[in-house]
Amino acid sequence: MQEMQKHWKICWNMPKQNPIRFSENTETEPVTEPTSSAERRDSAISGRRSQPIKPAAPPTASAPHGFHSETRRSNFGPVDQPETMAPYTITYFPLRGRCGATRIMLSDLGQEWKEIVVNFEEWMKGDLKKTCVFGQLPKFEDGDLILFQSNAILRYLGRKHGAYGKNDKEAAFIDMFADGVEDIRMKYLKLIYQEYETGKEAYVKDLPNHLCRFEAVLDKNKSGFLVGDSISFADYSLFEVLLNHQVLSPTCLDSFPALKSFVATLSARPKIKAFLDSEDYKKLPINGNGKQ
Repeated sequence: MQEMQKHWKICWNMPKQNPIRFSENTETEPVTEPTSSAERRDSAISGRRSQPIKPAAPPTASAPHGFHSETRRSNFGPVDQPETMAPYTITYFPLRGRCGATRIMLSDLGQEWKEIVVNFEEWMKGDLKKTCVFGQLPKFEDGDLILFQSNAILRYLGRKHGAYGKNDKEAAFIDMFADGVEDIRMKYLKLIYQEYETGKEAYVKDLPNHLCRFEAVLDKNKSGFLVGDSISFADYSLFEVLLNHQVLSPTCLDSFPALKSFVATLSARPKIKAFLDSEDYKKLPINGNGKQ
């Protein structure tokens, strides 16, 4: 746990009222009322920040531009030290949502990042959305590089940190499996945001027809990973989707020993375990409408 104590710096500005509601599509976007229109879920924020919480320590001249040294950190670090520039910055809503796999991946890779949390009231002003490439969050920053779209972020981190296979052939299979994970995620999001009350039973009943594909892949590969003998961004994505489904249906992996072993193995990796055990992770809801 001590090894992780510098990794997650968070700028919390969580709303006191009006819980965030989101549309059902691929990337997270708050809406004031449930809607049948399919607005996508991620949005990117350029140049704006949510309002900081009350200072835990005085601001210092060394604070990065646009970020406040008094911003509260997560349980991975003290709150009484000046903020230093983390390699990466994530701007997102106060939930796991589309940042779940990215955070898990960064944790396992031993990377530092800070988070800027956008609350409901700030988002509904509309100014942030107008500056976004796709009108969606999360926004990911690595120096002067700014990325939008959660899967593009995962691919970038995979390339940069050696989690994208050892050759072009492995990379192609990793892309294929990542897209397969996305198919399951989209079905899950449709359930959560459109059909939870009426469709949960049918969804859980049909789930084995989708999980069996990944069960076969893991059973054949024998390495414990989807492709080759090392972890890839597709593994982190699948892992996060399976964690969410274990909340939805705790017994969903009981008939899939390879998938069950996959989740247990990744959950036991020291840096992932420390992250999943942290209060900063556990206190975030999975989805924006309270359903899970």
